[in-house]
Amino acid sequence: MPVLRYSAPARWLHWLIALTILVALVLALNIGDEPVNPHKVRMINYHKWAGLTVLWLVVLRVLWRLTHRPPELPPVMAAWQRRAAALAHLALYVLIVGVPMLGWYLSSAVGFPLAYLGVLPLPNLIEKNKPAALLLHEVHEVFAWALVVIAVLHAAAALKHHFVDHDDVLRRML
Repeated sequence: MPVLRYSAPARWLHWLIALTILVALVLALNIGDEPVNPHKVRMINYHKWAGLTVLWLVVLRVLWRLTHRPPELPPVMAAWQRRAAALAHLALYVLIVGVPMLGWYLSSAVGFPLAYLGVLPLPNLIEKNKPAALLLHEVHEVFAWALVVIAVLHAAAALKHHFVDHDDVLRRML
């Protein structure tokens, strides 16, 4: 029986978003606590651009998802697994939108306007505000780590379906 797969645009968007999140995470981990210098500013900008790219891609992904149904889950999948998958996907979407939006708010609160890829100026979402910036930094970081944890669980579940259950859940996205 052939594998019922996600559409090619859905698969491309899924993997582009995952890769761009990974790039944003690696950049964030390499920014460090060093004083502001040209290298650090460049890494912060790359991190912001990666986050904004994730935001644009997830908007496309949501629009695509609203107009294209995903393939059905295997009929033998337990009801609790279906609920867990639905909750994990919802959490991933909320965090994939929320983390970059928090970063945008953070950048605004710090007083550093965003210019996507250095050429497209974006509006500040709030006025410069140091206490808000400190809070937004913490929330952005906590939500980013929550995204990492849920993404790792998502990948682990896909691998479990492939190697333990021997079903087509992972192949649907490959």
